[in-house]
Amino acid sequence: MKPLAYTRGRALPDLLSQRIVILDGAMGTMIQRFKLVEADYRGERLRDHPKDLKNNGDLLVLTRPDVIRDIHEGYLAAGADILETNTFGANALAQDDYGPGHLAREMNVAAAKLAREAADKFSTPDKPRFVAGALGPTPRTASISPDVNDPGARNVDFEQLRASYYEQVSGPVEGGVDLLLVETIFDTLNAKAALFAIEEFFADSGERLPVIISGTVTDASGRILSGQTVTAFWHSVRHARPLAVGLNCALGAALMRPYIRELAKVAPDTFISCYPNAGLPNPMSETGFDEKPEDTSRLLREFAVEGLVNIVGGCCGTTPEHIAAIGDAVRPLAARATQRAFFYKEAA
Repeated sequence: MKPLAYTRGRALPDLLSQRIVILDGAMGTMIQRFKLVEADYRGERLRDHPKDLKNNGDLLVLTRPDVIRDIHEGYLAAGADILETNTFGANALAQDDYGPGHLAREMNVAAAKLAREAADKFSTPDKPRFVAGALGPTPRTASISPDVNDPGARNVDFEQLRASYYEQVSGPVEGGVDLLLVETIFDTLNAKAALFAIEEFFADSGERLPVIISGTVTDASGRILSGQTVTAFWHSVRHARPLAVGLNCALGAALMRPYIRELAKVAPDTFISCYPNAGLPNPMSETGFDEKPEDTSRLLREFAVEGLVNIVGGCCGTTPEHIAAIGDAVRPLAARATQRAFFYKEAA
């Protein structure tokens, strides 16, 4: 198998072999702390937009970049090695629900530049910081009918997804990201459209960045929403030769453990990532989730002690306090060993 030649993020394979790398935490949880109103999301540019824009967090990179910059710097100060761009829903399909789908690419470029500036500000020779271009699953599913009375109905097809993802990928790469993160995958067919678009963009642009793929087990059945087990999911996306594969969201670390253990077993030739929610949802808590930093960090430390992970961080309900505690908990522990079959650190 010919090794992949990365044009960016070339230091990551060696770093992941040497120690456990820390990913940042939730963006939405932190945005909520600012208690923003409709005018914040609109800004002057979208003052007369015909639809409500509140809670369209991706749009803030254009209308309130100061908020996103503050969140990024909070996670970097907490010790995060990898920042995710604020682009989870910054694709045309998701943005069309609010109306500004035509701004999707601009949002991605702006988000990547914000994260890049923050990462460069905090980088040092002994602790480089990396930026991951985040690609969420879109609010549509290519595998599941949105109509219980019509199992064959679909609200999106593969080509629509591919085109939307291709446009989205081009923005973070232009903005300076080091790697791409296809995350919160609940439908493997959506993810395959994203991976197809990424490979297409690499071929067209001459760039090749490391890719991390992160699925979402939705309940105690151990399956993603479109029905695959963790093992089946891995074999469906393995062709992309990712730098890492992992799980995030939906479950807290305690419930995620058996599925991370399964993934670590069936994917010995790549790194493993894990960034769970802060437990299960609780609308009475400040963050909307139950676990305190000491809880999430204790559980992820157990993952590291067992030799299951190379990248850890937080998803919904996690904060810079969680990320700092996770970093402290896993820092003394060795990273999971791999066969390093899929990745290569030098450019051709």
